[in-house]
This record gives sequence, C-alpha cells and structure tokens, in this order.
Amino acid sequence: MNQTQESFQDHQYYLIIDLEATCCDQRSVPRDEMEIIEIGAVMVERTRLSVVDEFQTFIQPVRHPQLTSFCRELTSIRQADVDQAPRFPDALQALRNWLSPFEAYLFCSWGDYDKSQFEQDCRYHRVAYPFPAGHLNLKKQFSLSQGYKKRFGMAGALKKAGIPLQGTHHRGIDDARNLAQLMPWVVGGGQSAGIL
Repeated sequence: MNQTQESFQDHQYYLIIDLEATCCDQRSVPRDEMEIIEIGAVMVERTRLSVVDEFQTFIQPVRHPQLTSFCRELTSIRQADVDQAPRFPDALQALRNWLSPFEAYLFCSWGDYDKSQFEQDCRYHRVAYPFPAGHLNLKKQFSLSQGYKKRFGMAGALKKAGIPLQGTHHRGIDDARNLAQLMPWVVGGGQSAGIL
C-alpha cells in the first residue's frame, strides 16, 4: 500500500530508512541473493519535521559473507564491520527494540528498493516483516510535491532543494540523515531551489 499526501497526517512520525546490501558489478551476487549489510534509520517528528532519534547497525551476511571490492568501494563498509556484526534476525530485533517507543510511524525510503530488500531478507531468515502496513516512496513523493515530472536520485533531489550532501553517500545512516533533511520538500511544505 502506498501512502498519499492526505495520509501523511495520520502518522506522528516518519521512519526514514536507508539500507546498504551486498552487491557486485560482475553479477556474482544475484539480485535475489543480496543481503542487507547496514540499516540506517532516522525518526522524524511530523509537525516540526525534526529528528528525534537515530539507529544504525551493520549486519553480517550469510549467503555471500565476503564483500566484493565493488561493494566495499561503493559503501565504504569494511569486511571487519560486517564480520563483527550481528546476523539479520538479531539486527532486526535490535531495530524492533529501538522502534518500540514510537507508535504511529510511517516507513519511508527513497524508492521501493529498501522495502523490497527488507521483505526479501525477512523471507530468507523466516522472520516477520517489522513494519506496519504502508510505505512512503520519498523519491516519488518529492517529485509530486515539487511538481517535477522527473524522478531524482537522492543526491539530485538534495541539489534541487539546495541542501549539501552530508557524510558519505551510500552509507545507510548518512543517507537516512540526508533524507531527513529533504522531508520539508517531500511533504510539500518546503520550497525547491528552483534550479531546473
């Protein structure tokens, strides 16, 4: 179920998640075998659009435990980061524990990839999907709110909004923080930089 502009007000918080996953440019990690290796999450309060809390964890992959050089270079995540990390079920429980004080939140991500990847990893590990029904595709909503026909990558949307990219692109927690900065433009209250 996708959320519409009218249902934004039904939630007290926006849960913004950005994932990093095992990947390869040589097809050695098929799409249906990719695994989450980082969860970056930022909780944004709806009325002020302010960040109220953050969560981050690395995750140890089991199907392709050795990160490819492409994945390490893209994400800046080191093999040691995932070797010492919890496996998906334990990381998911830590995320659930972090989420427990927040009740009425809407799961948001840039595109539908993060939602699909969560669903895939939950199926593989036979654990319950952790979020209530509903998901807001921030990429789609940013274009709708700002009147753009084109869909932008996160870096392009930040540029349109006149917001400098902070941290390391393709690191889950940094990208989640950047997406939190975009929320005034996503939900329609902000103004775009007007650069076409």
